[in-house]
This record gives sequence, C-alpha cells and structure tokens, in this order.
Amino acid sequence: MAPTGSQSTINVKLLLIGNSSVGKSSLLLRFSDEQWINEDESSATIGVDFRVHKMDVNGKKVKLSIWDTAGQERFRTITSSYYRGAQGIILVYDVSSRESFDALPRWYSELETYVSESVVKILVGNKLDKEFSRQVPTAEAAAFAERMSSLFIEASAKTAINVKETFQGVVEKILDTPELWDNGAGQSKVSSFRV
Repeated sequence: MAPTGSQSTINVKLLLIGNSSVGKSSLLLRFSDEQWINEDESSATIGVDFRVHKMDVNGKKVKLSIWDTAGQERFRTITSSYYRGAQGIILVYDVSSRESFDALPRWYSELETYVSESVVKILVGNKLDKEFSRQVPTAEAAAFAERMSSLFIEASAKTAINVKETFQGVVEKILDTPELWDNGAGQSKVSSFRV
C-alpha cells in the first residue's frame, strides 16, 4: 500500500515511450532541469536515459525515477526490461507527425505484454508549439486516449506548456490507484479523464 504519512517518501517509477524524435528526452529535460535543447543540437537517446526528480504531490513527498527510452526499433528488445516495476507510462507522440500518432497502437500493444492493466498511462501530444503544422487533431487524440483507458494532455517541451502538469497528473493518478501498491496484483482498468 502507498505510504500515507507526509514524512515518508514515496518512490514512483515512470517510463517515457514513443517513436524516435517525438520529444521524450526534451519533456524530461524540461521537467527535471527546466531546460530545453533545440532539436538541431539534441541527439537520439541510445538505449535508455534515467533521471531522479523529487516533488510534493498533495502533501506527499514523491521521488520519481524517470526512465527515458529510445524510440528506435533496434532498441526495442533492450527497453522491454525497463517496463518492470513501472507504475506510470508516459506515451509521447508529436502533434505535427501523423506517423508518430499512427504508431501508438503498436506501443499500447507492447504495454499489454509488459505491464498490468492498473499501471497508469498518459498520452502526451508533444510539440504543441508547432500548432501551425499540426497533423493530429486534439479531439482525435483525446478519443484515442479514452479508448486506451489513458489520461490525455497536449504539451510543449519547448515552451514548457503543460510539462509539469503532465508529470503531476500521472503521479496523482498513481497515488490514487491502490492496485499499484498491492504488489501490482490489481487488474482494474484506469479510468480515463483529460488533464
């Protein structure tokens, strides 16, 4: 069961997944270090990156272990082992890339293989700052997230819009999901709502 006292620290494991170049690392960097690196200066994640971030959520101290996985197909067998023990999955697509959105069913299929139904999932439409070149309508993505029993939000790592809210929302839902604290035994669906 999740610790209820405000003095103890709650450890939460999150995993960022999605196609290559959708901005997973940029979201993590913006959240953990309040920085953003231009796409031209950044490089693809090789294997996995890992960050620890502490935050207060509803009066509780939470220590996040955030795993940023490589989106390239050649790393998929490596990253499957990182699903173990995750309480939250942040699935990222690029609002200006139809291809990244169309790949989401494959990512959800992978989740069905590696995590329990009670694991909290949030679908994040990143690069909201590229509204002028949007290829994925908000309503379509929200409907897809609902079908997948996921939370949904659109964000921009570049402008910091909804980045903190993404992590805050998924952690709040994790803390409110008792099945995740009963040795992962629970199998109830996560109710969907829009952050």
